[in-house]
Amino acid sequence: MADEPILLERHDDGVVVLTFNDPERRNAMTRAMGEALASRVAELGGDRELRAVVLTGAGRAFCAGGDLDFIQAMADAGRADPAGPTRRQNREAMRSFYGLFLSVRQIPCPTVAALNGAAVGAGLCVALACDVRIAARDARLGLNFARLGIHPGMGATWTLPRIVGPAHAADLLLTGRLVEGAEAERMGLVNRATDRDRVLPEALEMAQQIAGAAPAAVRGTRAALERALGASLEDQLSFEADRQAECYETADLQEGLRAAREKRAAEFRGK
Repeated sequence: MADEPILLERHDDGVVVLTFNDPERRNAMTRAMGEALASRVAELGGDRELRAVVLTGAGRAFCAGGDLDFIQAMADAGRADPAGPTRRQNREAMRSFYGLFLSVRQIPCPTVAALNGAAVGAGLCVALACDVRIAARDARLGLNFARLGIHPGMGATWTLPRIVGPAHAADLLLTGRLVEGAEAERMGLVNRATDRDRVLPEALEMAQQIAGAAPAAVRGTRAALERALGASLEDQLSFEADRQAECYETADLQEGLRAAREKRAAEFRGK
């Protein structure tokens, strides 16, 4: 693995790019990579200028999924001690492993997954944990857990039905088949499919558009979308009214109103 499993690159306007950096192994997921990702997320948590994050992979893949040597070691231990203490240890190890990579959900701003190549198994699950996904048309995407002989993990059975609906989720999870970016776009697995060399530029463009909106409004909208599926309409209306009341207190709303009247782009400062 490269010296830095997760690269961090800062762009203008509060946009940060995080890159899985083990291209020789197609960015396979190891505990060391997960710990590095969680560390980067913690670092970003204190960044008051942060507006949007793009997550991508070095080389030809976004992330090929869990490291096979890691899975093999767990399988060997489980086989040697069926239903014994090892089952509890394996369960706890996997739960901890999930938390490292799903720390992307704790990033305090919208996240855009730039799927520059294959995103398979748990690697696709990390992309599903992001707010938006842009994929190469020829990228191979899928949740191949069942074909490997293991139950889905990394939140797959929670995120996937919410994104593509139960029918497409059943198709992808029960067959373990891989789809290309174009089909993934049709079923709603990704928001947009584009040429491979356009994936990162388009993800950055979207991140910059997000970064150009009022931070308080963006944070509130993201929270509203996250809770919407479990809320009643009345509950959601109350949430929206609360967030709008907060925005009425901001200088950014005053700037947005002035900009609308003056027919110019607003310059939001997060205040």
